[in-house]
Amino acid sequence: MEQLTRERIIALMNKEVLPAIGCTEPMAVALCTAKATEILGCKPETIKVALSGNMLKNAMGVGIPGTGMIGLPIAIALGALTGKSAYGLEVLKDLNPQSLKAGKDYLKEHTIDISLKQDIAEKLYVEVTCQADGHTATVVIAQSHTHIVREEKDGEVLYCNELQQTAAEATDDILLDMRTVYDFAMEAPLEELRFVKKTMEYNMKAAAEAIKGNYGHNLGKTIDRPLGQGIFGKSIFSHIIAKTASACDARMGGALIPVMSNSGSGNQGICATNPVAVYAMENENTEEELIRALALSHLTAIYIKQSLGKLSALCGCVVASIGSSCGITYLMGGDYERVCRSVKNMIANLTGMICDGAKPSCALKISSGVSTAVLSALLSMEGKCVTSAEGIIDDDVDRSIHNLTSIGADAMQATDNMVLNIMTNK
Repeated sequence: MEQLTRERIIALMNKEVLPAIGCTEPMAVALCTAKATEILGCKPETIKVALSGNMLKNAMGVGIPGTGMIGLPIAIALGALTGKSAYGLEVLKDLNPQSLKAGKDYLKEHTIDISLKQDIAEKLYVEVTCQADGHTATVVIAQSHTHIVREEKDGEVLYCNELQQTAAEATDDILLDMRTVYDFAMEAPLEELRFVKKTMEYNMKAAAEAIKGNYGHNLGKTIDRPLGQGIFGKSIFSHIIAKTASACDARMGGALIPVMSNSGSGNQGICATNPVAVYAMENENTEEELIRALALSHLTAIYIKQSLGKLSALCGCVVASIGSSCGITYLMGGDYERVCRSVKNMIANLTGMICDGAKPSCALKISSGVSTAVLSALLSMEGKCVTSAEGIIDDDVDRSIHNLTSIGADAMQATDNMVLNIMTNK
C-alpha cells in the first residue's frame, strides 16, 4: 500500500479514535456550552439548548461522570461552570467536589431550557445560547461531536462553517472499502499502527474500574460471579463478554474515567477494542497480531460509519461488533476471505437492533453484539457463511455492508422517530 494512502488512513483513525469521558452526546452538549460561555465571558444567567432528535435521545438517560446524576441538565451546568472547550470530549475532566456542588446549586437557581430543534435534517446537531448582563453568545456543533460550525456574540457572527449536504462532502477523509481496510491493517509497518494499542490501555482500564464500584446494571460483574460462571463457565468467551460489558457498565454508570471512542461513540470504542484484546491475551497471540487485529477492528467500524453516519436508528454496537469479529477472525488465523465471511455472518444476525439512547442497559446490547462477534468468527473459520440466497446478504462484502447501512440510515428513520416519541412521552 502506498505511503500517502497509509498516511490518510492513519489521519482518519487519529480523528475518529479519541479519548472521551462519559457518553459522547451529553459531553458534546457540555462542550458546546463551555465554548458559548467562553465567548460570553462570564457565567450565564440563562442557557437555552436545542438538539436534534438523535442527540436528545442519546443524552436523556445516561449517567454523567463524577456526578451520580443522569441526563443533560447537570452536564450543561458543569459545561458552563467548569468545562473547557480545549479539552474536547474530555470537557469535564477538571470536575471536583467543589465544582460539582456549584453545578447542583446552579440548577436550583437557574432554568436551563432544553428543546428539540425543529426542521433540522442533521442527526447530530447542538445549539447552545448563553445570556448574561445583556449579552448573548451562541455556538452550534454539527455532523461530529466536536465540530463547531458557528459562533456568534450579540448577533455578530464570529465564525461560520456552513453545514455540507453529507458527511463525505464535509471532509477530505479517504473513502474506504473492506479490501483497503484489511490490506492496511495487514501491511502497514507496525510502528505506524502502534498508536492503536492505546485503545486497549484505556478501555481495559475502564473494565477494571467497574470492579471497584456498582455501575449501571453490573452486567460484567454478574457474568463473573459464581452463578454467572456456572452458566457461562470460565472461558475466553465469557471473559470477552464480561470485560466488554464491564467497561460499558462503568462508562454508562457515570464513572469519571476516559475511554477511547470510535466514530464519536465510547461504547463503539469499547466494543471494537475489548473483545479483541481479551481474545489476543488469552489465545497468547503476539503483540504484532494484537496491534493488527485492533487496527482491523477499529478501521472496519470507521468504514461502516462512513455510510451509516455518526448517529442513526441502528445501535452502534452492531457496527463495532462487526469490527471486533473481524479482529478476532484474524487472531484465529483467518485471511481476508474469512474476515469477509465474518462480516456477512454479523450482518445476517444483528441488522435491525435499534438504538434507544445511551443508558446503563447498553451493556446488554453490547453483550449481544460481542457474543455474536465470536460466533460469527468461529463459523467463518469453519468455512461457513450466510449466502446471497439468504436475506440482505450479497456475494460482495461491501454491498452487504451498504445494505446494512441503508437500512440503518434510511429505512429505519420511521423507527427512530417512533423511539424518540416513546422516550419523550413516558
